[in-house]
Amino acid sequence: MTAGRGKRLMIAAAAASLFGFSITLPVALVHAGTGSVHPGPLLRADAFARAEALTALGRKMFFDPALSASGRQACSSCHDPHHAFGPASAAPVEMGGPNLGRPGLRAVPSLRYLQAAPAFTEHFYDSEDEGDESVDNGPTGGLTWDGRADHGKDQARIPLLSPFEMANKDEAAVAAALRKAAYAAEFKAAFGDDVFDHAGDAFAAAAEALGTFEQSAADFYPYSSRYDAFLAGKAQLTAQELRGRALFEDETKGNCASCHLSEPANDGEPPQFTDFGLIAIAVPRNAAIPANADPAYVDLGLCGPLRTDFKGRTEYCGLFKTPTLRNVALRKSFFHNGAFHTLREVVAFYASRDTDPGHWYPRNADGTVRKYDDLPKAYWGNLNQDPPFDGRKPGDRPALDDVEIDDIVAFLQTLTDADQRAAPAN
Repeated sequence: MTAGRGKRLMIAAAAASLFGFSITLPVALVHAGTGSVHPGPLLRADAFARAEALTALGRKMFFDPALSASGRQACSSCHDPHHAFGPASAAPVEMGGPNLGRPGLRAVPSLRYLQAAPAFTEHFYDSEDEGDESVDNGPTGGLTWDGRADHGKDQARIPLLSPFEMANKDEAAVAAALRKAAYAAEFKAAFGDDVFDHAGDAFAAAAEALGTFEQSAADFYPYSSRYDAFLAGKAQLTAQELRGRALFEDETKGNCASCHLSEPANDGEPPQFTDFGLIAIAVPRNAAIPANADPAYVDLGLCGPLRTDFKGRTEYCGLFKTPTLRNVALRKSFFHNGAFHTLREVVAFYASRDTDPGHWYPRNADGTVRKYDDLPKAYWGNLNQDPPFDGRKPGDRPALDDVEIDDIVAFLQTLTDADQRAAPAN
């Protein structure tokens, strides 16, 4: 990884591509000049009408606990719309399973601002000149903490069948629940009267409807934070927030913007506050996750155990997705394992992971610090060493002092969307 990772990141993936949202259009097309064709206005109207129908259907499914084996857990149970479609609790993992008694393995991420994430690739080339493959930023894109789902409809399948989430036995169980739902007629209207004749078809349709709902702009990417208003010249930031922004972007201080892009894209699209990359930063092991009671269990992100196609690829072990920082101030647990519970702790960890490891990691019986305790030493070479880590050692001066940490936290609090600022605190 380079210190400027993603500074010139140009993501062209459209929301329709990300979420696998496909609308079958009639063959008839309207020619719009030599060598170009596009759907006529009536066909576009049909497409938008279908999108609206699937969005409405997906919304009903998202809030329906009957789609879980327990009958008590909906998508919204973990992805609370009042908490930016993230968890409302401070627990590092949520409970699921047939009786809601089985703990998950990772913290629940927010579903907001996923619309621009590209499909996963092992090699993302970051260059000002299109086609110049001189800078390889490595694994980039995808959804979930390990990037194993490329589209919203693929991601939606995971919790429906996960044994520690909604825990349906198979696709047929989901189809049976949909057949009995109050919106079954709407489901058939959208996907055909025979959609329930084959469980696989019904399951795929359900995933498409959920994926379509999760790309609706008003719910999932409103760009309504104070920072967005500031960028549009419609709001002011305080002196502290402006200092925090400068520190956030300073490559010798916070260097946060090297991965959490804070400037509008070349096409004017608001910043996503992520470069969609996967990196290793060695967050401390969280003893509050039941799976971690087994000392042999290690969550290595991109190389497993939940993602299996890169098992054995040691250069990927310990890498996790860089999440967007939009609405980050709403979270009550942070990182893939929920190890920290305040935003200030998170910023302080970045500032002093290597200068004061004894503050973050446990000690061995002889008093030595067991640093990077959730990442086996064989994979320490994968750790990000860009600023603010920057080769610092125990006893060195950290890149950020306490006042500067507070300033960055103040800036991050400007990233909360307008509808979330009015949400209850609990």
